[in-house]
Amino acid sequence: MYTHLTELADVSIALLHLERASAFGEAVYFFCYEVPKVLLLLIGIVFIMGIIQTFFAPERTRALLAGRRLGIGNLMAASLGIVTPFCSCSAVPLFIGFVTAGVPLGVTFSFLISAPMVNEVALALLFGLFGWKVAVLYLGMGLIIAIVAGIIIGALRMEGYLEDWVRAIHFGDVATQDYTNFIWSQRIAAGIKHVREIVGRVWLYVVIGVGLGAVIHGYVPEDFMAALMGRDVWWAVPMAVILGVPMYSNAAGIIPIVEALIGKGAALGTTLAFMMSVIALSAPELLILRKVLKWPLIATFVGVVATGILLVGYVFNWVL
Repeated sequence: MYTHLTELADVSIALLHLERASAFGEAVYFFCYEVPKVLLLLIGIVFIMGIIQTFFAPERTRALLAGRRLGIGNLMAASLGIVTPFCSCSAVPLFIGFVTAGVPLGVTFSFLISAPMVNEVALALLFGLFGWKVAVLYLGMGLIIAIVAGIIIGALRMEGYLEDWVRAIHFGDVATQDYTNFIWSQRIAAGIKHVREIVGRVWLYVVIGVGLGAVIHGYVPEDFMAALMGRDVWWAVPMAVILGVPMYSNAAGIIPIVEALIGKGAALGTTLAFMMSVIALSAPELLILRKVLKWPLIATFVGVVATGILLVGYVFNWVL
């Protein structure tokens, strides 16, 4: 099913008699492609994590990671994000799987930031368009943001701001079973139960979040943004970040827009800050996360990551 998502989206707009070249057609195409993609990822990852938990209980996972030196787990999670070409909403299912498996909160956030923002797709496109110096600098700054933000969020010990149903799984508050003697049919049944419990709570937020992203995706005001980002003033970078948060795209989708903006005179650092905010702090992602996290934790996540993105924007504008 996952390999036929493009055909599904094509058939959907054909049945609706829409032209993909139009803003509305592009929005509908985006929605028809992204909703099943994110839901399939969510179902698959949660199912696998449910089976894994029959071998490794949350308490054992936390015990294995508890002895790691500060930052090692964050580095590992951020590095994993590089090789997973997920957009922000697609990274959320794995984030949920990590949290419910007992992985420390700060480590999971390092992955959540790194996966959409610093992956091989983004690096390859940046290398092809702007050269190796920009790609390497982007890689380094992106990893620093993911690792440091994860360490900060972990140090703040904000596990109390997980939603109650997530806390029950994360801290083992729910009744646990002895899985030692489970046969495979029982482990698969446990995975299916995990899907019902978690996907059943989150799916509507996925649909609403991607729907919001689709509406915005179809109406990207490139000329207006280029006019703002081309100004040599201190507030251009914060403005780019503010403009980027409500939007939603993956790295492959946003880099052509970045190229177009730079071609119209936008500053490189300001444009990259816009790109990072789109793919690491998208409004649809935050809406989906709301089902898992309480607002103070979401606000902390946004604040820490936005600060790092601002730093990247100013550094790029200063160095290049």
